[in-house]
Amino acid sequence: MNTLYLASGSPRRREILENIGYTVIRLPADIDETPYACEPAAAYAVRIACEKKTAAVAYWQQQYPYQPLYPLITADTTVALHNHILGKPASPAEAAAMLLELSGTTHQVLTAVCVYWQGETRAVLQQSDVTFKPLTAAEIAAYIASGEPMDKAGAYGIQGLGGLFVKNLHGSFTGVMGLPVYETVALLQEFGLPVPPFQTA
Repeated sequence: MNTLYLASGSPRRREILENIGYTVIRLPADIDETPYACEPAAAYAVRIACEKKTAAVAYWQQQYPYQPLYPLITADTTVALHNHILGKPASPAEAAAMLLELSGTTHQVLTAVCVYWQGETRAVLQQSDVTFKPLTAAEIAAYIASGEPMDKAGAYGIQGLGGLFVKNLHGSFTGVMGLPVYETVALLQEFGLPVPPFQTA
């Protein structure tokens, strides 16, 4: 079984799964992603990933009278500095403020992954510590002008130009991108599901 449902609009998550060898079918999962007051970043990431799963399953069940045909993956990536959640910037000014906060510091990127298959749900949280070099005002302005920060938690993408700011990474590169490969594959294997590169004929 090399097909998965992905309840995410992230092209990065889709690319990661396709690079492993999966065929990806997108399902919608529209939820309110507003953090609760004083909600810890780790708890927020897990909650959002699981709520996306619930929304995607509900969407499926509205269309069909049977369980999803393939495993469903949802995920949420949260950037946090001192346990303060940095979401997707709503404006260039907000992106600049986030990048200024991250400049010269070590922050956490938490990605929660949820897998649903045959009525059972399993989830995992992966945390990476990312250290930024000190950023100049010119670097921040040029990066914002590129447009890259605007759809990304924490206002940067490690796989793009934002990678130029990363002095050190302790954790998972793909986790910071949005879907930690090791943890995601481990969840699928817990269900007894095959991984395309390692399947036997």
